[in-house]
Amino acid sequence: MMRISDTVKHLIIINVIMFVGTLYIGNGNSFYEWFAMYFPQNDAFKPWQIITHMFMHGGAMHIFFNMFALWMFGSPVEQVLGSKRFLFIYISAGLGAVLLQVGFYYFQYLPDYNTLIESGLSSDSIKQMLTTNEVNAGVTQSQVALLKDIFPAYNASMVGASGCIMGIMAAFGMMNPEAKLMMIFLPIPVKAKYFIPGIIILDLISGITGQSFFSPSNTAYMAHVGGAVTGFLIMWYWKKTQFNRNRWD
Repeated sequence: MMRISDTVKHLIIINVIMFVGTLYIGNGNSFYEWFAMYFPQNDAFKPWQIITHMFMHGGAMHIFFNMFALWMFGSPVEQVLGSKRFLFIYISAGLGAVLLQVGFYYFQYLPDYNTLIESGLSSDSIKQMLTTNEVNAGVTQSQVALLKDIFPAYNASMVGASGCIMGIMAAFGMMNPEAKLMMIFLPIPVKAKYFIPGIIILDLISGITGQSFFSPSNTAYMAHVGGAVTGFLIMWYWKKTQFNRNRWD
């Protein structure tokens, strides 16, 4: 059995502690509201959520699969990169995940929001209706349709280490392109250089179309893509500079 590396072990411990907090502190809901990542236009958003959401999870299976992937891919990556560079790529991938997912939410939100403003609704009334999910008197059917369209983005919340782990998976794939990987529910060995890009492409398709392949339908697919792209770009840069001389080919 592969030995767990130090930073990976500490990250798993932090994630488990945060998950326990979600279950037992403030009846779960308060802890979730403090540390999950909310859409920046929502009053529930707080700046620290940009980091804290990476250590939150929505259920036992969610944290189990993420921590299993962190152990499986993170330990070999940390053994090559060292703890500091591993942690840098881990957090950077999480930030890249937030950037792309929130950017995608804004892409969905802003056009309809601007149309609602142009139709005569105030920003305060829009926020109130999106927060309470109750329509004010005098709102037209066309305005209601627009409110329904932007309601999911406005009330979206993100939790999980998936974006971070996708960045680590991208790093693993670049260092071990010939390694053979399998999905638990699809036991067919596939080389990492095909497996990991395939997962990213499926996430991109799911994010654009809303069609889920393997993950739950409420998965933040663009966060997966953002994390993976960030991890790839960092590793590509490192490979072109200091690492290509003495680390790996």
